[in-house]
Amino acid sequence: MSITLDQIDLLEDTWAKGVPYDQFELLRAEAPVFWHEHPTYQGFWAVTRYDDVRAVSRDHTTFSAELGSTFLQDMAEEQMELVRMTILNMDPPKHSRFRRLVSAGFKPRMIAQLVDHIQEVADEIVADLEGKDEIEFVESVAAELPLRVICELLGVPVEDRHLVFDWSNRMVGAQDPDFRVSEEDGEAAMAEIYVYCDALAEDRRQNPQDDIMTALVQAEVDGDKLSKEELNMFFVTLVVAGNETTRNLISHSMLAILEQPGLKEQLVEGIDDDELWASATEEFLRWGASIHNFRRTATVDTEIAGQPIKAGDKVVIYYPAANRDPDHFSDPDVFDARRTPNDHVTFGGGGTHFCLGANLARAQIKAMVRTFLRRYPNVAAAGEHQRMRSDFVNGIKYLPVSLNG
Repeated sequence: MSITLDQIDLLEDTWAKGVPYDQFELLRAEAPVFWHEHPTYQGFWAVTRYDDVRAVSRDHTTFSAELGSTFLQDMAEEQMELVRMTILNMDPPKHSRFRRLVSAGFKPRMIAQLVDHIQEVADEIVADLEGKDEIEFVESVAAELPLRVICELLGVPVEDRHLVFDWSNRMVGAQDPDFRVSEEDGEAAMAEIYVYCDALAEDRRQNPQDDIMTALVQAEVDGDKLSKEELNMFFVTLVVAGNETTRNLISHSMLAILEQPGLKEQLVEGIDDDELWASATEEFLRWGASIHNFRRTATVDTEIAGQPIKAGDKVVIYYPAANRDPDHFSDPDVFDARRTPNDHVTFGGGGTHFCLGANLARAQIKAMVRTFLRRYPNVAAAGEHQRMRSDFVNGIKYLPVSLNG
């Protein structure tokens, strides 16, 4: 049954069922900049074509992350003051100054030094599965590698990393009843992680280490040390961005493999083909973007693709829609493990907010999926997967697999 424009619904209940590619196809063709009402908050312009998503991403002067945040929800001013302390919700020049604080830890040279270690951790995770017939892939595999890596980078002790797992689930899963057990639970998780961050920061002031937390407590922006609140928000952003997103990218990669037997066969046969795995990793990224969208706020009256936009309007750019734009990708609904070039927008469409951890995520996806498939080439689905109910995170919360077919 074909869908019509008056049936468009890009809110959380839709995403819980699946990525609405049919809706995106209609929007790109008939209403690439579409006014979408919201039952609770101000409505928004949904932007779905590749070129427009890139253009909005790259124009922080016209489309601000700071003015109204990057989230669909409208917030009270006191909430906004806190949210604006994260680099996700800053515009240049403030964004540029804060980004420099942590960018050294994510430079390609630093990631190259981490690659061997990432492989060691992936090997350990797969070895721990020995003797099992069925597993829940998200928690047993996909979550483990990014959780260990970001905790090590930040300086979180091994014994505390599952606290971080729990906190990040409760914070990003606010719209999903499986993660948020009460209305206040997301806020409680935030409060708990702040207390933890304060204690970790104080320890690093007394005992500096070679980690990002030490860099943050020692850093100065325009001659000032980061405030307690700024440190907290930095920590939360890095924990969630470095853990949750990569977990979902790995989960989506495995789901693609499970749903396409020909792809699994190709990857298993080419398990030692570095060129194949480099291009397949980019295709995993295009196929399973871990964030649905980012919101911007128009700073002036403007237009996108001929559609007038008023100052103050919400503009929401949809990455999965851009990644399947047939004007930019040939056969966009086909998973092509050797697709090149593959300039997807999964890490953002370029500009100031391009993902700091892009190279780190690439290294982890390739290492984890390849290592798992090398050991378990006959992996098969062992039941239905379940998606997260969220208008922001493209999450898989449950993916049962049989290790030996």
